[in-house]
Amino acid sequence: MKKLKPFLLLAVVALLSACSSVRVASDYDQSADFTNYKTFAFFKPGIDKAEISDLDKKRILRAIETEMLAKGFVKSDNPSMLVSIFTTAQERVDVYNNYGWGWGAWGPWGPWGGGFGNTVSRTTEGTLYIDLIDATKKELVWQGQGTGYLARNVERKQERINEIVGEIMQEYPPKQMASN
Repeated sequence: MKKLKPFLLLAVVALLSACSSVRVASDYDQSADFTNYKTFAFFKPGIDKAEISDLDKKRILRAIETEMLAKGFVKSDNPSMLVSIFTTAQERVDVYNNYGWGWGAWGPWGPWGGGFGNTVSRTTEGTLYIDLIDATKKELVWQGQGTGYLARNVERKQERINEIVGEIMQEYPPKQMASN
């Protein structure tokens, strides 16, 4: 029994860290000169199309604004870059067969006790796309995306959104531009 405790602890830690991870990717227009973008504003028509609650939109925009300001951008009525968002969500259902695992005993016909049955786990995984648009040309110049599990707890939502947006925005400016 004592040999199982470290294994169970390790499994719980691995599960929790997997749930908190964010998978990110980005793409960009290689002909864009990212040094020309110094100011930004939110692109309301694009944001209005995002199919999430207005409260979550506010949380996302607050997190994006914080990240943009930290990168040296200035919010402006005459921006060089427009920021838009798009979201998708997908429910994930995992079924775990617990046969033989649990706190039962071993009898002549196999395990019995608390080790029978299935455990069903439902989680919602969302993807947030952040689009950066050249305000003059009205062309997409950079897109970042982050996929991760969403928080259901209201107190944890802003924290989780900040984490997802922060991970996405680490991809900006494109790596080629960051070294210049």
